[in-house]
This record gives sequence, structure tokens and C-alpha cells, in this order.
Amino acid sequence: MVGQRVVVRRLVPGETGPSGGPAMTDVLGTCLRWSDGECVVRPESGPAVTIPLALIVSGKPVPPRPSTRFRVDPRECQLRAMALWPDIVTEPLGNWLLRDSATSTARRANSVMAFGPAGVPDAYERVVAHYDRPVANVLPGSAEDALFRGHGWVTEGHEADTVFMLASAARVARGLPPDLPPAALEPAGPDLVKAVVDDVAVGYAGYADDWVGFRGIEVAPAHRGRGLALAVMAVLVEWGAAQGASTAYLQVLGDNAPARRLYEPMGFAPHHSYRYLTPG
Repeated sequence: MVGQRVVVRRLVPGETGPSGGPAMTDVLGTCLRWSDGECVVRPESGPAVTIPLALIVSGKPVPPRPSTRFRVDPRECQLRAMALWPDIVTEPLGNWLLRDSATSTARRANSVMAFGPAGVPDAYERVVAHYDRPVANVLPGSAEDALFRGHGWVTEGHEADTVFMLASAARVARGLPPDLPPAALEPAGPDLVKAVVDDVAVGYAGYADDWVGFRGIEVAPAHRGRGLALAVMAVLVEWGAAQGASTAYLQVLGDNAPARRLYEPMGFAPHHSYRYLTPG
């Protein structure tokens, strides 16, 4: 267990527990040493704790504590990701959010974000009335997923769920290889930029509230396998870091294995999945 995050239960000599037996306490932290008759644990705060092995009742590894960015809830992630479409117009529908864009046909920019109960009457009917082509953005297996499906809605295109992925922006930069082809950067809107490599590779990045997001990373089929997608990512990550971003995010279809293989070595890990439903 040395080097792992552990929880160690130990006896407290001379004290009695609530049930009248020996008192016990837990120590949570990283195991620095387990030898010479003692265990040394470094808690997340404060000095290391030395525990004689004779006083240990139990000890076991525990999963690493998730980083702060992974403790953000899915709704907050989705709200931050709207930075990728600066012209989105939003309208609250109770706790739901109607989203519209005059320039983009992307589903994320033209759908209702139905995460959690709406909290207002007739929310479903108002969604249908609001859009010429209604699309609902829901969490898989949620009550909202069941609500729309109960009205006959289906997964749009019968495609896989979309995976929202997060990473440290610094980790993404470290995961990119050196000597990539140069990419040109140009403004594409407020806090939004476009990266282009020789007119055959393109991608967009948006910044807001310490987060930088990426979308539309595309390479012409005849030019794939040359590292052009990585070149696009490199210049976009550098731009995001210059804005002060510490967290990076992107979204890919769960069954898009090539994209997952591209992004996971950069440190991107799944945060949550979501899906789009449309009337059947």
C-alpha cells in the first residue's frame, strides 16, 4: 500500500468508544511507509501520522480523490461549454434552458438543456412550441430522459451518447508531441478562435471562466495521419493557456474510437455522458 491513498483504522489507547469497547479512529491519506513495526500516513492536511502496527485494526487502499474540476456537476459543464457558441440566446424554462443560435445549426446551440426537474408546469409543451424542430439535451437514465421518451422521442440518429471530457490544460499541452506542423490562428468571435493548417485541418476553441473548450477538430480525409489534428490542438491549447485557462474540455461521441485514442493520451477523461432526443 506504500504510495497509495489509504484509510487506516487504529485503536486509541486509554480511551473507550461509544459502545463501551476500545475507542478507534480513522486516518485518511497517502501511505509513506509500512515497515519496522509502524505505518506512516500523510493526511491531505497537517503533518504525517505514525501508527504502531500493533494498534492497527484495518487498513485498505481507497480511490484517489477526484480533482476539483471533476467535482463540477454536469449542468455547470454544459453551461460553460456554451462559450463555444458566443451568439447563443438563452431563455430559462424553470430549471431547464432553451438555447437558440441564429448562425449555427449545432444541436448544442439549438436545444433545450433538460438537466433535472423543470420545476414549472407545462415545460414539455412549451419546449415543443418553442422550436420548429425540437431537440432535448438530457442525461442518460434521468427522469427527463424518461419524460421525453414517454412522449415517443428517440435518440437522434440512433447514435451513441456524447461524452463530455475534461483535462488539465497544462496536462494537455504536455501530452502533445514537439515539432508539429505550424497552424494559423484567427479570431472567430468573442473569446472564440479558429486554427487552420494549410486549409486541410481546422478546429475552434472558446474561453470562459478559466475553462477552454474545443470543437470541430477536423482534417480532410486525404491528409489524415500527418499529425494535423494535433497541430490544431497545440495552437488552440496555447491560446487557451494565454487567456488563463487551467481546465480544458471537449465532447465526442462515445463510439468514436479514433477521437478517444487521439484525446486520451493528452489527459482527457470522461466526466459525464449525455444524449439528444427528438420526436419520433
